[in-house]
Amino acid sequence: MGKRVLLVEDEPNIIEAIRFILSRDGWAVETHSDGATAVDAVLAAPPDVLVLDVMLPGKSGFDILRELRAAPATEGLPVLMLTAKGQLRDREQAERYGVNSFMTKPFANSEVLETVNALFEGATGAA
Repeated sequence: MGKRVLLVEDEPNIIEAIRFILSRDGWAVETHSDGATAVDAVLAAPPDVLVLDVMLPGKSGFDILRELRAAPATEGLPVLMLTAKGQLRDREQAERYGVNSFMTKPFANSEVLETVNALFEGATGAA
């Protein structure tokens, strides 16, 4: 079975950049842009890795992460959080809620690819 990533992001340019980077590496990339329904989307078809923006319409990435960590089905889901702000308190809040990795926009394409692959390998034990 292939590697699946769900990208919860509302900025079209970021969506296309990440989709291109990951799909070229063999990932099946699904996207979701509404924070209010993101938890339902994750629970309906849990991905191998979740890439989650902090600022989303309807519900923040922090709230989404907190809900996912509280659900048994997704408490161990590898999550990479993206933010345009990159303030220390955002990183600290994400870590309190159980994020696996945190990245500030703009990011290097290679950094996203390496991080998503590392999260997948750490979760599955794949080498």
